[in-house]
Amino acid sequence: MPNPRTSYRENEVRGASPLRLVILLYEQLVQDLRRVVCTFEQNDVAARTDHINHAILVIGHLQSGLDFEKGGRAAKTLDVFYNTLRQNLVQLQFTPSKEGFERQITDLISLREAWLEVERAEAPAGLNPNPPAYPTGGEPEAAGVDWKG
Repeated sequence: MPNPRTSYRENEVRGASPLRLVILLYEQLVQDLRRVVCTFEQNDVAARTDHINHAILVIGHLQSGLDFEKGGRAAKTLDVFYNTLRQNLVQLQFTPSKEGFERQITDLISLREAWLEVERAEAPAGLNPNPPAYPTGGEPEAAGVDWKG
């Protein structure tokens, strides 16, 4: 029997605009880093490494979609942000700090909010451009996509 949460997210991804996909990738990054923070309580270095590696892979997906010709300065700024985020995660992998990962989460949530504002601005009148990540709403738990490549 399929997992309802996974089915819901797969449907959301299938019908998503490119902008919505970017937002879903940010939600996946936040989820990955929240999982990293949880590994500190469990002292699970292997899981921490897996979640960091997954987050780095998601960053690669975000970065590969940058269009430097059409995106100009914004694309270059995002490229620098993604490179810095990747470097921070690699550094935190070697010198783990729960607070360091929490800082990265805060930065990602702020940037995700900016993307949500863009989505709201582009939405046709009367449509809700920001459906909850799950039917119950709340903070995102997963993008529901297995980004293992």
